[in-house]
Amino acid sequence: MTVHTGGCHCGNIRLAFSTELDPSQIEVRACQCSFCVRHGSRAAADPDGRLVISVKDEARLRKYQFGLRTADYLICRDCGVYVAAIAGEDDARAIVIINALDDRERFNQEPVRVDFDTENRAQRQARRRTHWTPVEMSFG
Repeated sequence: MTVHTGGCHCGNIRLAFSTELDPSQIEVRACQCSFCVRHGSRAAADPDGRLVISVKDEARLRKYQFGLRTADYLICRDCGVYVAAIAGEDDARAIVIINALDDRERFNQEPVRVDFDTENRAQRQARRRTHWTPVEMSFG
């Protein structure tokens, strides 16, 4: 399994995205919601992979929600970098923001433009359970 590391600019949030897939095999998505467009985000997920998010100082982590409020968008309060989005509680799933990875240039395929505005709450949660990456967070 390959581990792609990264995190925010100041180092408060660190990422470890583990996957058996080569970056060329992972679909890169460019969500067209106003939040993602404004951040220029390119996201990736592997339902068979794993994302570990380590936060040094939880007080410097901002969890932002909008729309249907079905996910927490993780942003560093100090440097402002958007690193991931997490949905769910017991079986939490996430997308990793490729721009926050150290080897982001390896994910060089053209992003697929996606728009999820027509989904209702249940559809959105079901999609994330099957398509997003299992995630764990640690603090300290």
